[in-house]
Amino acid sequence: MTASSRQIHSRLQQPAASSRLVIYAALAGNFLVALTKLWAAVWTGSSAMLSESIHSLVDMGNELLLLYGLRRANQRPDHDHPLGYGREVYFWSFVVAVLIFTLGAGLSIYEGIHHIMDPEPVENVLASYLVLLAAAIFEGCSWLLTLHKFKGPKRIADLPEEVRHSKDPPTFIVLLEDTAAMLGIAAAFIGIWLSQHFNVPAWDGVASIVIGVILAATAAVLGQETKGLLIGERARQEVLDSILAEATSLDGVVGANGVLTVHLAPHQILAALSVEFEDDLNTPQIEVLVIEMETRLHALHPEIVALFIKPQTAGRFQYALHKQRHEDPTRI
Repeated sequence: MTASSRQIHSRLQQPAASSRLVIYAALAGNFLVALTKLWAAVWTGSSAMLSESIHSLVDMGNELLLLYGLRRANQRPDHDHPLGYGREVYFWSFVVAVLIFTLGAGLSIYEGIHHIMDPEPVENVLASYLVLLAAAIFEGCSWLLTLHKFKGPKRIADLPEEVRHSKDPPTFIVLLEDTAAMLGIAAAFIGIWLSQHFNVPAWDGVASIVIGVILAATAAVLGQETKGLLIGERARQEVLDSILAEATSLDGVVGANGVLTVHLAPHQILAALSVEFEDDLNTPQIEVLVIEMETRLHALHPEIVALFIKPQTAGRFQYALHKQRHEDPTRI
């Protein structure tokens, strides 16, 4: 392996421990929840409880896929993939969104419709309530841990925007899964209570459909966000501003014209920087400046796994950018 490949691989090992911790916690919680819900569904005959057990089993499968994606993303760069396999995380995250929609939502809605058409009373209601309480505790612990890791110092009101701009789908997928699970538990509780209070078993089926709709909505959000990352999203604006400011601060640099970035994985960024140097600099002097710029930018942003610096005037950069956006989308 070349020195540059080893350097890229070392950056591929950016701490993903926080994402893995969140997934392991959710996996353990869903395993316990799935067992208790499945036992309750068999014992009580509740459609909503069966939908909830399906939900938990699908979540377990999803978390295993996310762990697989994280492991695949840490493969060393090779001849065919010189920048590594970071986008495996985004691919498997998109697969998870599809599975939530097809298996989780689809089966829950099907089960709900079947129960409405052929309603059966829920037996041993107390057992259902106890299982839902246990599930709420397990899911709640996982949800709090994930929320703490994802939110950080931000306010709860900022979370929707944070999900929209996040480049770390395993964490926000688990957060949204756990949120959907908590809402599903509430829907199952209400459905079972209504079916008993009014002696109308069909309410249990309605609750199952509501759980399916919650999962479908969750899958739609996840699909939209992971699709954008899979196609390729730029780094956050503060990262772009920091790169340009650091490049401009070097003596011998007239200005940094712009920087094009794309996320290869949550902690992996490819950056192409256009810089205008002073006209009186010779080639060796420019080379020294480029090396200094690379050193500073890699130290400032270790998530940059590949950096390309192009000497270019501001006018030429703007012309090339305009041409790429309006004429040939494959060139710049």
